[in-house]
Amino acid sequence: MIDRSSVIFGNKIDEKTIKSATKSKEKYLKKYGNDLDKDYKIGFSNINTLDFLDASNIIFSDKNEKFSDNALIVGNIRMGFGHYRISIAMASCARALGYKPYWLDLASFDATGSKMIREQNDMYSLASRISQKSKLFNKIVWEPLNSEGFKKITYNAKDQKNSELLVPIFKNIPKDIPYIATHVWPSQGAIHAGMTHVVNAIPDNWPMGLHLSEGAIHAVQTPFAYLGYKTLDGFAKCPLKGISENELKMVGCFVDHELLVDLKGDNERRIDRLENNKPVRILMTVGGAGAGFEMYFAMIKHLIPYINDQKVALFINFGDHKNVYEKLQDKLDGFKTNNYFDEYQKLKDLALEIKEKDVYGIHAIYNKNIFEAVYSTNLLMPLCDLLITKPSELAYYPIPKLFMKHIGGHEVYGAINGREKGDATVECPTKASICKMLDRLLSDKEILVHMCHQIDKLKEDGFYNGGYECVKLATNK
Repeated sequence: MIDRSSVIFGNKIDEKTIKSATKSKEKYLKKYGNDLDKDYKIGFSNINTLDFLDASNIIFSDKNEKFSDNALIVGNIRMGFGHYRISIAMASCARALGYKPYWLDLASFDATGSKMIREQNDMYSLASRISQKSKLFNKIVWEPLNSEGFKKITYNAKDQKNSELLVPIFKNIPKDIPYIATHVWPSQGAIHAGMTHVVNAIPDNWPMGLHLSEGAIHAVQTPFAYLGYKTLDGFAKCPLKGISENELKMVGCFVDHELLVDLKGDNERRIDRLENNKPVRILMTVGGAGAGFEMYFAMIKHLIPYINDQKVALFINFGDHKNVYEKLQDKLDGFKTNNYFDEYQKLKDLALEIKEKDVYGIHAIYNKNIFEAVYSTNLLMPLCDLLITKPSELAYYPIPKLFMKHIGGHEVYGAINGREKGDATVECPTKASICKMLDRLLSDKEILVHMCHQIDKLKEDGFYNGGYECVKLATNK
């Protein structure tokens, strides 16, 4: 195993940082046990929600099962919904290009490295929720950490050392299988384990040391991100050596094949609804961390008169956060909804029905199954006219978007990219500003029509082809 904490892309890391990184790894070994010599056997299980992808979930088993000859592994972790959503996009594009996708969630195992990931994810989710409740914490801690703290190259040294704990999980995975990671830890773990065809799909537009995984091909979505990683500008107080062209590729946005295959038709139906004064279909997503409740409350309350007048049909995917729905019920009188609670097939039937038919009212979706919770948004995206989301992974998807306030400074640059490309609004940081933007979009539908035309142009330019390009990089095609 090569030490990747002491020198990162030719840049020497100071002794204090190296010592701190080593101490962090030792802390997890002491807390969760040393399994570096364990022989974890690898088996597979079906992912029924993603049956259309023929995707298999990698699990620990009593004996090793054989991978398909056309296998491609998508390495990921559950951190909110974003990394799972991007992973589904990669699996989708792999399937479309003739590969058999395998799903490797490194946080799902009973292994020391998995426990390390879960602990860090719990801390991140807690801090994310606190940041939405405490302006002081958000200003002093959360915003600076997400924009500048995670940017430093020294932050990568600690992650690199901790990710050595993931190596045992890879012991019985053939090292030459094409592999796409949708979070840096699965990328670093694969590299430490000796995997030879690793693509590190970077989800954010804001370049950060957090996302570095030397030894992998770094795939970014935008020119802004490309330049940031090419130069590593701002990653340290002194100038740094950047990433070479053979380890850094700008590929475009990470989007599912299913969302691209009839995108022009989806936009034609959107424009037809908008120009013929049909109810504007709005899709609202409650993120995996469950933050931003007051913003959701304000928007839904503001939209109810539009819904009652049949000017808007509202879909709210609560993901696996039923408590947010229950809180809204407590605070909103007259919040009557058509519910799809753990009724995924019923939601799929609705999606088929409303492709050509009008739809009204409020539709609330909840699934405790993580794949159903995430993919419900994918089912509804092609059928809706406007997506309301924070500027995270969904900022790059091909649907007109209204941006809520970001959670963490790194998301700011997702919103900037969306407004520059013309398929999204500016970021609306307050309840008043987002309700004002809703009024404007609903009164001047030419804005949404313009976004649809812009999405068509972006597709023609290959802007949404990042998933396909990552597959080609991982398979040397």
